[in-house]
Amino acid sequence: MKLLNISSPHATRPLSTADVMRTVILALIPGIIALTYFFGPGHLIQIIIAASTAIACEALILKLRKRPIGFYLKDYSALLTAVLLALSLPPYAPYWVTIIASGFAIIVAKHLYGGLGQNPFNPAMVGFALVLVSFPVPMTTSWSGPSELLSASISISDALTVIFSSRETIDAFTMATPLDEYKHQVAISTADEILLNPLFKGAEHTQVLLAWEWVSLGFLLGGVFLVWKKIFTWHIPVSLLAALLLCSSILGWDNDSYVPLTLHMLGGATILGAFFIATDPVTASTTHLGKIIYGAGIGILIYVIRTWGAYPDAVAFAVLLMNFAAPFIDQYTQPRTYGHKKAVRGLAKKD
Repeated sequence: MKLLNISSPHATRPLSTADVMRTVILALIPGIIALTYFFGPGHLIQIIIAASTAIACEALILKLRKRPIGFYLKDYSALLTAVLLALSLPPYAPYWVTIIASGFAIIVAKHLYGGLGQNPFNPAMVGFALVLVSFPVPMTTSWSGPSELLSASISISDALTVIFSSRETIDAFTMATPLDEYKHQVAISTADEILLNPLFKGAEHTQVLLAWEWVSLGFLLGGVFLVWKKIFTWHIPVSLLAALLLCSSILGWDNDSYVPLTLHMLGGATILGAFFIATDPVTASTTHLGKIIYGAGIGILIYVIRTWGAYPDAVAFAVLLMNFAAPFIDQYTQPRTYGHKKAVRGLAKKD
């Protein structure tokens, strides 16, 4: 059989919005598995609640706007927003907190501005920030402890009971996060005294903090996969992590006064935020130089808010603040247009 010898270029179909969203959701699976293994089924239940609410709200708004419901639901953007939001929320937060956060993220943060591609702020982080400010008690007392520190593993029925009905047994499942515990104790204790807490030391010679580290490594694996698949470039996550590392190394060198570097990098939502939240193509900067500035700004704000602010994990507020700055950053970091000697930036008059 004679083969056709066809010369280049060989064009390939660009990834659709649905392809990108599905790929990002798949990349979240290693982190979700680690969360479920170490902290129980709470996050899985929150994902189901958030996803159901987000899809229902998306369909309702599309109907009101007289848009084709099936076409837009198939882009998976609402599902991805729900998954990211559910992973950010405490695993045993009441169901109504998740419903309010998810509904607000879709209806207000997304569709109030015109839908996907027109929202200036990350919808998942808007929903998270709303419930964090509005309902601080359930948002700060519903974090699960790792299985090594609990007297018994958390079953699905236990998780459903806590989330949907009774809050009486929640103290048996929950405790402060490492970042929150260290930040509040460092003012009255030394680092050696703080690390005696079972939250950090656990049973004899057991590092319970490994639970949070494994979760972060799971999200790191998914993030590296997305960079390899060219879903986004390295600029934002690398600059974010580098800025946070630099701030923690220079300003937080004294572990008796500040949260240590390892906790900043692996003890909270830093990795999830760097690879899955800050890289949102709609609300982030778009130029290469702008992405570096944007990511570094988020990293610096995370450190500042965690160290001197009221919230232990500041990824949501840092991302939203830099969403404000993204258009300004893009305006002043435009690359040189082919055929021109200088880039047209800021308010400079175009030829």
